[in-house]
Amino acid sequence: MPAPARSTYSQADLAKADSYKARDYPEDVDPAIERLVRDMMSGFADKWTVVILDTLWDGGTLRFSELARQVTGISQKMLTQTLKRMERDGLVIRELHASVPPKVEYSLSPLGLTLGAAFCNVWVWALENHKAVETAREQFDGDRD
Repeated sequence: MPAPARSTYSQADLAKADSYKARDYPEDVDPAIERLVRDMMSGFADKWTVVILDTLWDGGTLRFSELARQVTGISQKMLTQTLKRMERDGLVIRELHASVPPKVEYSLSPLGLTLGAAFCNVWVWALENHKAVETAREQFDGDRD
């Protein structure tokens, strides 16, 4: 990943940001790969994908109903749509068991597992920076009053 465009970052800020990246961003990225990354990132940026990813990371293989209970606030329709998109992207495995009633289980695919590991860095960042985010929000909200 190239250095940030803003030149007013302190060395400590740059070092901290550097500590969160695992690999350097390649200089010459194939436009097809860039489109794929942008498409995938728009899917991750929705409200539910990362929550489902994290739930399956922690819970392993879960039935649809178990997943629905653990992902609080999600509608059945949104859970279905998000799981279908994640399955299409190769992030989850959907297993249908022939039984009455039908039993459907979801788990992370190996690809989903690697993405879950990558998102662990987001959790590390949040743990280390949540107070700074709260302070920034309070300052912003205070300036608007």
